Amino acid sequence: MVRVDGVDAPETLIQVRNLDKRYQRGSEEIHVLQGLNLDVTPGEFVAFMGPSGSGKTTLLNLLGGLDVPTSGSITVAGDELTRMSAAKLTRWRARHVGFIFQMYNLLPVLTAFGNVELPLLLTKLNRAQRRRQVETALALVGLADRMDHYPRQLSGGQEQRVAIARAIVADPSFLLCDEPTGDLDRASAEEILDLLTALAKEHGKTILMVTHDPRAAARADHILHLDKGVLVETAGEGARP
Repeated sequence: MVRVDGVDAPETLIQVRNLDKRYQRGSEEIHVLQGLNLDVTPGEFVAFMGPSGSGKTTLLNLLGGLDVPTSGSITVAGDELTRMSAAKLTRWRARHVGFIFQMYNLLPVLTAFGNVELPLLLTKLNRAQRRRQVETALALVGLADRMDHYPRQLSGGQEQRVAIARAIVADPSFLLCDEPTGDLDRASAEEILDLLTALAKEHGKTILMVTHDPRAAARADHILHLDKGVLVETAGEGARP
């Protein structure tokens, strides 16, 4: 179960302790995250909410190894990110983290298959093994019949499904989603949320999602509010008991 009090939880996948992040803007120091603690166990779906500038995306970037904290520690499955070199962190990120962004970030010159295959090109899998994993990921998101289509031939919802397939194709330890429905109409957004919920509930994926949408946050098991660098858990129905 998610904890924000710094008390160790059993079977923790992600453990954050006394996390601080500061930026220097001219002579002013911006304190984005302050003494943040967080424990997430495997298979949980966690939503982060809060006003713009509250540090939600900064937290996701830190959890994904895209940024480094000013102080404190982040440990994932026993690996402490804050002690890794840049090269080791790059390898760790490729193995353990699947990223899903608001704007999809697909390469327009590649087909759906080619976009999903990209993370596997960094692995030792041969061509046949890569193909099997890509086909499995695309089938899981309902796009087995669109693998040869280019992004321009897909709807926004389908592009986001390709992005999700790319995020899960290497079977990462957890998914980081930054406003995954922010650029979609309501119907497409609901389809993406259904897919994320299924990934957590039926496939045991651990998901951490930043969103401004209360209806999206309600799909999560836990809703955490971030304001002035502090996390607070709030009561919410969530997708599962």
